[in-house]
Amino acid sequence: MTLRAVIARQLDQIAPGTSRVRTVPVSTERDGEQHLATVVSLDDALGFSVAADRDAHCAALGLLRRMFPAADWRRPQLYDAITGVLALDEPSMPGELRA
Repeated sequence: MTLRAVIARQLDQIAPGTSRVRTVPVSTERDGEQHLATVVSLDDALGFSVAADRDAHCAALGLLRRMFPAADWRRPQLYDAITGVLALDEPSMPGELRA
């Protein structure tokens, strides 16, 4: 079984229907100290949010962190379970707008 298939199967067990996981690190301040939290979005193949509780979101993030330990989790990431690709999820400007 390929890594892609293993992750897809486990994501489906965590939150059925999940095919994309988006992570966004967010800097927060609590009691005068800076903390880095991660917002996790679980989406289906059409881009709609999958109904899942907080534990499922945490489990999906934990799974991806274990499967991709070299990834820079301080930057936004997008995992596509259909292709098996983990990529930086940063906004980009369309080529025709670049001067």
